[in-house]
Amino acid sequence: MANKPARTLTFKCEKCTKPVQVFLQKVSACSHIQPYQGICKCGELKRHATGQKDAVEGYLASADGEWAHHHH
Repeated sequence: MANKPARTLTFKCEKCTKPVQVFLQKVSACSHIQPYQGICKCGELKRHATGQKDAVEGYLASADGEWAHHHH
């Protein structure tokens, strides 16, 4: 059993530089990526992901968060 990803991570907001907490999102059974999302007190949406490089880049590049990882 692989060790579980952290449920929350903290980053510095790009807009106001305050710490913003992001939460692990519920995702499909895909183990390639663990997406995180949170909203700073200033209202700025912060997204982060860990996992397979191409999956992470695809997630972060999706503007609306309606991203899904597809297996080819």
